[in-house]
Amino acid sequence: MIEVRSIHVDDATMSVTIPYSFDCYHKNGSLARRLDVGVELRSHFTFSNSENKLLAFGCDTQVFMNATEYRFGSGCISLCGENLNMSTETSCSGFGCCQTSVPKHLKNLSIVMGSINKHIDVNSFNPCGYAFLVDQRSFDISKMRLDFLPEQVENSSVLLDWVVGKQTCEEAKLNTSSYVCGDNSDCHYLENGGGYGCRCLEGYKGNPYLKNGCLDINECLEPEKYKCSRCQNTMGGYKCKCPLGMHGDGKNGNCRGFSFTTIATVIGASIFLVIIALLLFYDYNRRKREKIFKQNGGLVLKHQRVRIFSKAELAKATNNYSQSNFIGQGGFASVYKGVVLNETSTTATTTQQIAVKKPKLDKDDQNKSILMNHQQFHEEIAIVSQVNHKNVVKLLGLCLETKIPLLVYELVPNGTLSQHIHTKRSSSSSAMLRPWKTRLRIATETAQAIDYLHSLAHPPIIHRDIKSTNILLDENYTAKVSDFGASVLIPPGQTGIATTVQGTLGYLDPEYLTTGTLTTKSDVYSFGVVLVELITGEKPISNGVRIKAKSNNIIQYFVSTIRENKSERYVEKIVDPDVIYDEDHEKEIEIVAELAMKCLEGHSERRPSMKEVVEELVELNKVKGNNKAQQNEEETYQLLIVDHD
Repeated sequence: MIEVRSIHVDDATMSVTIPYSFDCYHKNGSLARRLDVGVELRSHFTFSNSENKLLAFGCDTQVFMNATEYRFGSGCISLCGENLNMSTETSCSGFGCCQTSVPKHLKNLSIVMGSINKHIDVNSFNPCGYAFLVDQRSFDISKMRLDFLPEQVENSSVLLDWVVGKQTCEEAKLNTSSYVCGDNSDCHYLENGGGYGCRCLEGYKGNPYLKNGCLDINECLEPEKYKCSRCQNTMGGYKCKCPLGMHGDGKNGNCRGFSFTTIATVIGASIFLVIIALLLFYDYNRRKREKIFKQNGGLVLKHQRVRIFSKAELAKATNNYSQSNFIGQGGFASVYKGVVLNETSTTATTTQQIAVKKPKLDKDDQNKSILMNHQQFHEEIAIVSQVNHKNVVKLLGLCLETKIPLLVYELVPNGTLSQHIHTKRSSSSSAMLRPWKTRLRIATETAQAIDYLHSLAHPPIIHRDIKSTNILLDENYTAKVSDFGASVLIPPGQTGIATTVQGTLGYLDPEYLTTGTLTTKSDVYSFGVVLVELITGEKPISNGVRIKAKSNNIIQYFVSTIRENKSERYVEKIVDPDVIYDEDHEKEIEIVAELAMKCLEGHSERRPSMKEVVEELVELNKVKGNNKAQQNEEETYQLLIVDHD
């Protein structure tokens, strides 16, 4: 399995991790070895010939790579006579380390290594040799030592080139239905990948695979880079005027002249500007507040059916965002609980619990953080402002007085579904989820919320980060879907969106991960993982799986167990030991397990829609006597919890 570290749309590359090869010798024979590492890529991926190198590291080490597809072979030998100090090295210079280039068009690669003298001459300090395929930009030889053992060595980062189509640019543009480059972008042919990719035009940046993904760069915000003091931004470029009193082309530094007429003009303009500045000074504070309010979309947002909070009001409600009120955090924001007074026309004073989503700013690059959080804020507002469903966390209001606006949600007091599933058995809160009927109900409520996003919201919404930590439970243990920070709106007439891969490892749709195309079926896959979590009580990826699986991936174990035991009872092999169920429930668990299998299909077209998932779960909840049985089970466990406390 190849681990993906990062994907870059700007230069059509992907950083992945592949294992290294090694052999270790001892005076009495071999200690350990992994001599042969083979990697084969899919058709749209190719090893980068410009950035990758094959390295041999050691004092008696030879490495050879070959690719049968191109009848290619190459290698090198690394020798040294003493324990060199590699911490001062910045490159693989030949002593204790050798390297060779990787050819173009390489899609499969076999790496074989060995030792000429089995490290006999240098065994006292160097019993091992290593072979790496590395991205030379990220590999740091100074962190290696010639006396390292295998457990002290990390796998290497390798760069892959990728293409979105195997045609030339001319061929791709002829087929408008499959051509994927968006506005303000252009096609470029990648010789190493044997296909085409997309790049934003000069003067634009962003994701060229989205229709409106390439946005204009405002060069005027970076005067030092573009060396223009009087800048006027244009779409895809900028104009640079000469300083007052001069003429010519300011962009090329070709400004000339300065006359007495110009001096008089400058003096007159300066006096005028001083007068204007004095007038503006008295109005500064009011204008500053209005500017921030407008920048945050206040003119539009104040007409939404949400409450506008002041900065001071939320600081007081959260005790100035004290650590004792901290609930959790995500990639862009931290969440704090608080209490505010209800807006009411009566004389009675009531309070309401809230959750304040406060954006995080990167201290090293606050301008970039503000820009990213502004975009994140407006995307989330566009989504949550139109959502109204009992199983979706409700937006109560906004604060528009800060550089990045604050979002105020209803407080859902009983934590996340993940906390309840994975807490210890003795916990009173986790005991509420022991009845099977409770877990079935929570699964149904979650599915109904996702189906609402897909089918009833206008435009439809893809959540993109469905997981048990984003499913909250209220005081009645009713499920509420939260965190729309990664969500996207589906444009009219489209079923999928080409976008940067984002989500949580273990819940990510494998088809979305490999193609970059996000669809509603991506949410279906993630929900399938949540169903497995509810049935098994295990995290998708865990180092401590209670069920004795062959790997720490519970999804692989779940799928293989059901397939291998199709003709016999398998519920007891997969169900969470904490779950309370009887023989009548076994058939329901089997139906939900089969439904999870459908949701986890590798090809999205084979998965059911969320509407079909909801129909099947609702039908299970309608079975005669279920509602009464569920109520009795939950009341029994509430009594047990009280008695236990």
